[in-house]
Amino acid sequence: MGTIAVLEKLIPVLLAFGCGVLLARRKVVPAESSKAFSDYSFLFAVPCYLFASIHASDLGALFDRRAVLGYATAAGLAVLLVGLASVAAGVREPRGVALRIMAAVQVNTAYFAVPVFITLFGDATPILPVLLFQVCVLSLLVISVMELGRAEAVGGPAARLGRALRASLTTPLVLACNAGILLNLLSVPVPEVVLDGFAFVGDSASPVALFALGLHLGGSGLDLRGTTREELALVAFKAAGFPLLAWAVCALVFGVSGSWLTYLVLVAAMPTPQNLFVFAQRYDVGVHLSAALVVKSSLATLVLLPLWLPWVAA
Repeated sequence: MGTIAVLEKLIPVLLAFGCGVLLARRKVVPAESSKAFSDYSFLFAVPCYLFASIHASDLGALFDRRAVLGYATAAGLAVLLVGLASVAAGVREPRGVALRIMAAVQVNTAYFAVPVFITLFGDATPILPVLLFQVCVLSLLVISVMELGRAEAVGGPAARLGRALRASLTTPLVLACNAGILLNLLSVPVPEVVLDGFAFVGDSASPVALFALGLHLGGSGLDLRGTTREELALVAFKAAGFPLLAWAVCALVFGVSGSWLTYLVLVAAMPTPQNLFVFAQRYDVGVHLSAALVVKSSLATLVLLPLWLPWVAA
């Protein structure tokens, strides 16, 4: 698929995203309402889509061991590189380091990767292994560091870790994925009318998530002139460095090729997740930095995405 073909495929993505930006800038739709649209997508529509898709999927093909292990290895190396770079740059607080690792290594799956994959490939289930790894491993590590670093946190380390584990594993996305996997493995039939209902709601996840992201960007604005060196470095690593690292590790070390290599590189190229800003607010660390990284990495991804697919396919 060439660059022109990818651009044509991305027209619906740009349309939904651009409409949100335009309506927020003209104050036709309040930018604050992006949270309501995001919550609908994150808490309801995307879980419905993933449950229906996973229940009907071939799990053996979905969880390719080499591909998943390759991506996990690349993510581990990225965590180490960003952590060391943050400490070398003068960041000493563990929560600050964890926040920067999350910004550079975690990806926006629900609000960005799912709609993009549906648009490009007609299917977002290849994201599932990365989503589970991200939520059950990376997010758990970040939340644990944040919880342990809270001055006002109640209870000892064990209680804080327990809260972190529950917060990570009880999100609607994870519950929907686990339910789909369990019913699939047990061959439990789900009434067709229920699956049709989930599919109907799930179809709205892609445009609503992108519209919400556009509203957020249109309301917050984009100050490119005020971009700091740290922001530039983190956005560059997220938009270019991490995808290249994922390609090198998966292709050259683990021998991943074909569709799976394309999926993993594109997933790695997705922007910083919106919940980085939520975490920053909740734990009162790097709030302004987080907001800038979410917006600017999303813009960088939109610019580079038409180049990644033809490159990795070649």
